Amino acid sequence: MKPKSLVLPVALALLVTLLWWRAIDAWQARPAPAVNFQTVAGKSFDTADLRGKVVLVNFWSVSCAPCLAEMPDIAATYDKFAARGLRTVAVAMHYDPPAHVAAYAARERLAFDVSFDPVGQLAEQFGGVRATPTTFVIDRRGSIVARYVGPPSFAQLERLLEQLLAEPA
Repeated sequence: MKPKSLVLPVALALLVTLLWWRAIDAWQARPAPAVNFQTVAGKSFDTADLRGKVVLVNFWSVSCAPCLAEMPDIAATYDKFAARGLRTVAVAMHYDPPAHVAAYAARERLAFDVSFDPVGQLAEQFGGVRATPTTFVIDRRGSIVARYVGPPSFAQLERLLEQLLAEPA
């Protein structure tokens, strides 16, 4: 290929990359939605209660193999950072039977909040979550700073959490 013939493909690649980064920036600039979580333990809290904490919100399903495969990493991440202010909420999708979600949370001894989304309202308010797992990271000010569709790189996620937890409350 001649150097001149590379100009258009390279320019298009740069444009797509720029638009993709701008889309990520636009997503990350969003404040977390004002929602209410109902947990399997019978607790109720909303996003306003989470202000001042770094929050990991993980949408998952008991019928999703990648979700179940990543759950030990979600638990380990919570265990590693909880004392420094990380709050984790695992939100089961609307199609999950509540009894199965509660049984899984008890069997796996999940130490973080496990919530139900009985009609899909939480998933809609978080931007129309359809694929699981989908994980959001919310900073202390209540802004979404990351969104992972599919299992995240936990090394990358932990670096982000280190950074966010080091920021003043």
